[in-house]
Amino acid sequence: MRYAMAVDTAKCVGCSDCVVACQTENDVPHGFARDWVVEVNFGTYPELKTEIRSERCNHCDNAPCVRCCPTGASKIVEGGIVLVEHDKCIGCGACITSCPYDARFSHPDGYADKCTFCEHRVKHGDDPACVAVCPTKCLYFGDIDDPGSDVSGVIRTREYKTLIPEAGTQPQIYFLT
Repeated sequence: MRYAMAVDTAKCVGCSDCVVACQTENDVPHGFARDWVVEVNFGTYPELKTEIRSERCNHCDNAPCVRCCPTGASKIVEGGIVLVEHDKCIGCGACITSCPYDARFSHPDGYADKCTFCEHRVKHGDDPACVAVCPTKCLYFGDIDDPGSDVSGVIRTREYKTLIPEAGTQPQIYFLT
């Protein structure tokens, strides 16, 4: 089993419902976010394109944040979810610096924090909060190894990209193009 998420950039409208749902579900302090919306413009005039993406921790198979953590607080758990054990974290920031996706932040309580794919929901069979509230249904989540899962089906049938593939992190967030 390997959890993954796909973001349909053609359907995302940048409403940030995913961000608010995450902040509410996970009691994220005001002024911080575990996920965010990015608008990227690319191309050459007059053929410009805009891509709207909901971004978060990429729950990498080869996670530099896990490798560099001096206390073992950053770890990969069942399903490939990358987590931080808050009571083990010393707040040194090594994992924050090592993440090529800028997906971690220093929580005001002194530990590194990030998206957890709402592991507390997922282990009970629910979708992450961001997926559950998305009004355009642009977020797909599930076991990428299960051919019947939403995320596996969409990855199999659509073109996609990952962010910063040259970093070698093997991210598990896919952006449908």
